[in-house]
Amino acid sequence: MSIVVLKLPKVKRKTEERPKKCAYCSGTTFQRWGQVKKPVKDVQVRNVQVYRYRCCHCKRTFRHYPEGNTRADQTERLRLFSVVLWTLGLSHRASSLILSGLKVMVSFMTIWRDVQAEAQKGKRRNQWKPVRVLGLDGAYVLGWGEKQPVLVAVDLGTGEPITVGYINEYDPQAVARWLRPLVQRQGVSVIVTDDLASYKIVAEKLQLGHQVCQFHVRHWVGKTLKDLQETIPKEWLWILEEVRQLLDVLRPEGSQRLHALWKQLPGRISRPDQARSALEQLRDLLLRLSRDWHTYCTFQSEPEVPWTNNATERAIGRMKMRARTVRGYKSWQGMESGLMLAGTYTC
Repeated sequence: MSIVVLKLPKVKRKTEERPKKCAYCSGTTFQRWGQVKKPVKDVQVRNVQVYRYRCCHCKRTFRHYPEGNTRADQTERLRLFSVVLWTLGLSHRASSLILSGLKVMVSFMTIWRDVQAEAQKGKRRNQWKPVRVLGLDGAYVLGWGEKQPVLVAVDLGTGEPITVGYINEYDPQAVARWLRPLVQRQGVSVIVTDDLASYKIVAEKLQLGHQVCQFHVRHWVGKTLKDLQETIPKEWLWILEEVRQLLDVLRPEGSQRLHALWKQLPGRISRPDQARSALEQLRDLLLRLSRDWHTYCTFQSEPEVPWTNNATERAIGRMKMRARTVRGYKSWQGMESGLMLAGTYTC
């Protein structure tokens, strides 16, 4: 897994390197056409030497800035430093206050724009990036004064979030509508999720391979088997042990074996309005595991597919840490930018 690390760029006061091409016509021959000392906002540099050049081909003039500088008042280092401060949990106003202590006056709205621009840059970078295996998981983060449902998509090849949707993961139709353009644009062929039923519907609807996170499966199956251990007749306890062994090994023929075990149990005798007996609960468990067995074993036939969804959960963990440090996102644009930055970057 690789996470994008925010490295502050260098800022040079001047440069003797000539531009490689014209900013207007891509010409390669220039005349130096003057120079100017440009004041900049930076934690170390206060002004830089900027040269002006005239293109010998189109006769137009343009400025050539030293490394780490643009036509903006802020240097690239200060702009990214502002983003780092916000990513670490400071508000826009607090980030502005920190910079003022370093004798750099930057308004909180400028920092807000820097954060939005960096988030959009990451979004554009990932928009057409090929992604074969996509991790999906839902979360609730603070926004508009209350917790809001979001769905996070992560490239499991790199561990980097691809996008965040204002979607409830329990709604398979909404998830499928949101995911379809992503699948078509970036070539997703396999999704890795928890064992929520809506993801199975989505995978079938979009004709995607599906790997269910083994940690989720083993957690709920282990808990169910533990409960059944105390309630089913002793002559059937051997089935529980065999189910545990099948989950440990995950053999390809596990589905057939589970179905055979299901057929050995007596049929249901309770009425629909009655609680199910322990043996009936075991029958339901065996049938569910047999039916979904292929989604537990996808990683065995496709080496690029992980057997857990840990990378997605780690990205969500970083997002939740950032969400707890703000009072609440005021708009979806702000929420999306904040969550993407928090889930993508580390310092």
